[in-house]
Amino acid sequence: PGMPAMSAMAAVEGSGPRSLSLSAAWNRLSSGLTPLSALGLAASGLGSGDDFAEDELLAALETLRHYGLNSVVVEWFLEVLQIDLQRNIAAEFWDFLTQRENMVTEQQRSKLLYDAFSMLDQSLTPYLRSLKYLESWIEAGMINSVGPGTLKDKVYTMIKAVLFFSTIQSFQEIIHEFYTRAFNIYVHQDRTLRNGDSMSDEDDESAIDEVELLSCAGCSAVKEQCWCATAVEQFAKVNHVLHSVNLLERISADAITTILHKMIEEHVGRLCRGEYENSFLSQLEEWLESKVICWLSMVFLQKASIKSASPQTSSTLQRWRIHLQFFLYQVYANMRIEELFSIIRDFPESKAALQDLKVCLERTNQRQQLLSSLKTALETRLLHPGVNTADVITLYISAIKALRELDPSMVILEVVCEPVRKYLRTRDDTVRQIVAGLTDDSEGSSDLANELSKADPITLEHGHDSDDDISDPEDWLPDPVDADPGKFGSKRRSSDIITLLVSIYGSKELFINEYRTLLADRILHHFSYITCREIRNLELLKLRFGEAQMHFCEVMLKDVADSRRINSHIHEEDQEAPLHLNAMILSGEFWPPLKEEKLELPPEVKEAMDTYTKKYEKLKAMRSLNWKPHLGNADLEIELTDRTLSLSVSPVHAAIIMQFQQKSTWTLDELSDALKVPVIALRRKIALWQQQGVLKEDPTDTFTVIEEEQKDQQEKMVLIDSDEEGDSAMASQADQKEEELQLFWTYIQGMLTNLESLPLERIHTMLKMFVMTGPVMAEIDMQELQLFLQKKVKDHQLVYSGGVYRLPKSNC
Repeated sequence: PGMPAMSAMAAVEGSGPRSLSLSAAWNRLSSGLTPLSALGLAASGLGSGDDFAEDELLAALETLRHYGLNSVVVEWFLEVLQIDLQRNIAAEFWDFLTQRENMVTEQQRSKLLYDAFSMLDQSLTPYLRSLKYLESWIEAGMINSVGPGTLKDKVYTMIKAVLFFSTIQSFQEIIHEFYTRAFNIYVHQDRTLRNGDSMSDEDDESAIDEVELLSCAGCSAVKEQCWCATAVEQFAKVNHVLHSVNLLERISADAITTILHKMIEEHVGRLCRGEYENSFLSQLEEWLESKVICWLSMVFLQKASIKSASPQTSSTLQRWRIHLQFFLYQVYANMRIEELFSIIRDFPESKAALQDLKVCLERTNQRQQLLSSLKTALETRLLHPGVNTADVITLYISAIKALRELDPSMVILEVVCEPVRKYLRTRDDTVRQIVAGLTDDSEGSSDLANELSKADPITLEHGHDSDDDISDPEDWLPDPVDADPGKFGSKRRSSDIITLLVSIYGSKELFINEYRTLLADRILHHFSYITCREIRNLELLKLRFGEAQMHFCEVMLKDVADSRRINSHIHEEDQEAPLHLNAMILSGEFWPPLKEEKLELPPEVKEAMDTYTKKYEKLKAMRSLNWKPHLGNADLEIELTDRTLSLSVSPVHAAIIMQFQQKSTWTLDELSDALKVPVIALRRKIALWQQQGVLKEDPTDTFTVIEEEQKDQQEKMVLIDSDEEGDSAMASQADQKEEELQLFWTYIQGMLTNLESLPLERIHTMLKMFVMTGPVMAEIDMQELQLFLQKKVKDHQLVYSGGVYRLPKSNC
């Protein structure tokens, strides 16, 4: 391309006033700015560009300026560079790299890449040196640039476009292998990066001894053939060449990204996985800056320091720093999101991990991933029949505490735990387990008991109704975008654990009724007149549910205190009674329905009860007692030939063994007739005396007293039914529901007798007004009422037509 330009200039050679001819000036400038091989003059004897000093090139440029030809210098330079790249430099570079297929070892492939980039550096060095001259001349106004942008940008863009317009398939593989090896050597030289900061020096040395005993950990070669130093030299050279033509990031970015991402993932997993008690973010950030960014500085800054680096290089390093910091937070957040179920289970010991995750979520916006992952974990690991209701509630309470720490707006809790709340509604014993947790202080460690004991509880009767109730407007924070717009943020944030548990059912009455049942069970099961704990629990519950709601429970505890006082008064009058009888006197209207069972007590017990009743009637005029013989406790002392047993048993057990005072052998049917207890239930109760070694069954269904202990038969065991330990004195839920529905039916019959016909909605409204009052009555919702009325229609006790219910004519 240079030859036509030289001929054109020779035509006007005689008109220049300068001592240097135009032809000579052009030859000097062209051979000084470009390799002679690019001009086709390598064998012409004109010399190389290195033979001319910058002053000589300036003199030639002055001659060209005199003739007005200085404007074509830059355009000519770019054209020569483009043609040389296309015809020679790029072809030689890629032809050289195609030899990779013949390179068996990694060391050979690394040497090949080094030689290819060395050759490229040799080919481009004359152009890059000339580029500096041209830029200084342009800045001095001696020549003109071509088009917008700097000449350097045009040269770099041309090199990148022509040289990497098409690449061989294995080029990225070669680059990745090359940078991976360089990074491994760096890791090997900096052992704290490889082994983690937590490894001690002794562990570090032992690890090195094991790994590096036979081979080098940096280059993976045999110790005697280690080529780490050569690899480092090759790495520096290749980086220098790429940096000189502004191709470093373009060529190495994919490889560096893959290497560093993998290393960050491995380091975070090795250091943090399964460790929830300590915060790791600060440690990880320090590690990233001092180790990873340090290696990147070696790649992008070469030997220059950060302060002396060019603005473009510093900007590149800053972009990588931001990218890797984001990736670090993302990897850490991903790991903690996977472990969030375990973190919640271990709360509050895992509080540090939650605080780290909170910081990461603010920077990576992975809330939706967290919501989806945690919901899936809860459904697969918690919400299935194999988990006890108590365990589900315990983890739900931990989730409330942990997710409140993670997200003070409690939106995550609201979204994630909604399936848990729905599932708990399907469990029959949820309310009982919650109430038992609220009132159980057996070891002082119950979460619910501690929550109930808070000094300033949130009453369930009041609460924030809108965000306008916030005292300081500056404290207001908007809800996250995934919050339910139908719920006020302040109300969500103010909800405590007990409020959230009660809101599972949306009604306090269920919990109050369940507490009444539980309280009655405890009183009658333990049959103790000491109620300090129950009074304390009641006072705490009154703060939550209100005094009016807990009135019936107050009456129940008052009955216990009154019973103790009445017992003391009655026993003062007759201290020599053969049978010491204490009664628990209940106000029937205020206690939950009691279980009904038949039991015929021995004559001496009935006589003692009659005597007690007469004394009570004398003490409390116009009032009498209706005994429940199957409820209570009996303290017995059983005297046998060779031993004496002292036991506290139920009235049924006591009645059974007292029958054997009359005769030592009874059949099962005889006992059943005497006690009025079904045979099946009786056999279950007798098992206690068999286990105590008092009775034996021989032959079948015939029981005899064992007066003398038979040691040769001690190995024989009798299993007692589990209900012997935990039989409830209260009527079952099904029995109570049936009784309530029967009461509703009485009212419905009265309504339809007076009003003839009513739709479902009107019946429900009237029941709500006149029947569903006070804590004794449980509510019935519209769906339950409809099912109940449909059952009555099927039983021909109601007629349904035209959307209204009426009684059959025969019933009117």
